Amino acid sequence: MTATLRPALAEDAPALAALHASSFGEPWSAAEIAELLAGPGGFGWVAEEAAPEGFILARAIAGEAEILTVAVSPALRRQGLGARLVDAAAKAAVEAGADALFLEVAVDNTAGLALYDRCGFARAGFRPGYYRRASGPPIDAFVLRRDLTA
Repeated sequence: MTATLRPALAEDAPALAALHASSFGEPWSAAEIAELLAGPGGFGWVAEEAAPEGFILARAIAGEAEILTVAVSPALRRQGLGARLVDAAAKAAVEAGADALFLEVAVDNTAGLALYDRCGFARAGFRPGYYRRASGPPIDAFVLRRDLTA
């Protein structure tokens, strides 16, 4: 069965925080996720069957949108779910009036870089030491951009 996509709701925040924790060493809390969804321009999409299997959180303000995080259950990665979530966020960004969609991705995140390349993003910038990790030195990030007007 294919996961259904639906808009993320504030009440999803605890389940999304648990899923985020399975994907990142420094996960977002349920409160942070709920705050983002309630904030100006904040939106997200959830992929679920019986429970959330993946999600994306973004924000659209002043003609631009930014993907803030994407998480997919480890057991379901590399099956197209991330691309479906990115495309849903891009469509929502267009509906919110955005002409471009941006994100930052760690330079060592090969799976993320491959996903965003498949989804039509191009490198638009570089942020040295952007990501702080619990152990080791800070990691640089690429700024990626996807044109939403084509």
